[in-house]
Amino acid sequence: MAGSMAGMTAVICTYPLDMVRVRLAFQVKGEHTYSGIIHAFKTIYAKEGGFLGFYRGLMPTILGMAPYAGVSFFTFGTLKSVGLSYAPTLLGRPSSDNPNVLVLKTHINLLCGGVAGAIAQTISYPFDVTRRRMQLGTVLPEFEKCLTMWETMKYVYGHHGIRKGLYRGLSLNYIRCVPSQAVAFTTYELMKQFFHLN
Repeated sequence: MAGSMAGMTAVICTYPLDMVRVRLAFQVKGEHTYSGIIHAFKTIYAKEGGFLGFYRGLMPTILGMAPYAGVSFFTFGTLKSVGLSYAPTLLGRPSSDNPNVLVLKTHINLLCGGVAGAIAQTISYPFDVTRRRMQLGTVLPEFEKCLTMWETMKYVYGHHGIRKGLYRGLSLNYIRCVPSQAVAFTTYELMKQFFHLN
């Protein structure tokens, strides 16, 4: 719950930046709607409902963040606990801050973090696809059919199916997500030892 709440708070605070980033990244060479970051902010504010225009697609992001963060932390914790219970000498080592406590070896930490990230990403990915489509908004020709989260999900599923619609781009996302989560969890565990929290 703590991981989910932290993730949702961060998303709400930084969502307008993500919206502008997606819009700028989607521009095709020669067809620039926005001349830069400031122009994108001004245009979205003026043409898409003011302040609320920056939060288009927030609901699927929040609904995806809760299971992503929750599943990620739960999976990592479970893998760590099972690994240290069933193969302590193979997978674990004494903690540098408290020799009475076993912690995962660094390479095992990386593996568990990567697996946790992959599982969490797989579960929450349809929300990510929905968010991106909603963020693009008026840039897409079918945007009138994708005004709400459910309309967008139904549209993507109806026109593209599961594999080529709701999970389109998942394999590329693994390339970013798996190493990111592996490093994040490993850093978290090392910082716990550094600050003597074991």
